[in-house]
Amino acid sequence: MEFLIALLSIVMIDLVLAGDNAIVIGLAARNLPKHQQKKVIIWGTIGAIIIRAAATIAVVWLLEIPGLLLAGGLILIWIAYKLLTEEKDHEVKAGKNTWAAIRTIIIADAVMGLDNVLAVAGAAHGNFLLVIIGLAISVPIVVWGSTIILKWMERFPIIITIGAGILAWTASKMIVKEQFEFMKNLFDNPFIKYGFEIVVVAAVVLVGYLKKQKGKEKGEEVREHIQ
Repeated sequence: MEFLIALLSIVMIDLVLAGDNAIVIGLAARNLPKHQQKKVIIWGTIGAIIIRAAATIAVVWLLEIPGLLLAGGLILIWIAYKLLTEEKDHEVKAGKNTWAAIRTIIIADAVMGLDNVLAVAGAAHGNFLLVIIGLAISVPIVVWGSTIILKWMERFPIIITIGAGILAWTASKMIVKEQFEFMKNLFDNPFIKYGFEIVVVAAVVLVGYLKKQKGKEKGEEVREHIQ
């Protein structure tokens, strides 16, 4: 059951954080003839998957180093907050030939996927099999179903909120597993441990929601002022 929950978390994280990475693929290949675009998408995606898997496995190993679980958890909390409050930029230079487009896809995915790598590594809890299965399930969905995913996110913003909540939960679980003696003693108490996880998730979702609402109100004020 714990394995399945972790797997579902990884798939959800991939869909929420990497859902718009497929837009990068389309933008990078947009200047090429139709018959070359399919080749670029396939090879660009394969390259991106290989780099993403290798980076995630490396981060899973690195998180064994004392202190990095805490640091990774704090970074992930910030990523969850940003997911709720910021729009992602899709400005990507289109490739002029097949290999240029493939290179653009791989580099752009590597840069944009840093948050995804950290989140998946945290959710995997050291289980490399989870990383591979999660990628195998979610990457094809992301690549071929990106348009649908993005439309769902626009139509049902609750999906992004759920994704941010899962990220915050993953971050809190990383923090409570940190091996520093004082933290181990603190989180040995199940009430403190689960209470901390609940507070982190609630705080991220609430603060992110309030920030988003404040941004909308400011935007409306500016529009009214212009009119």
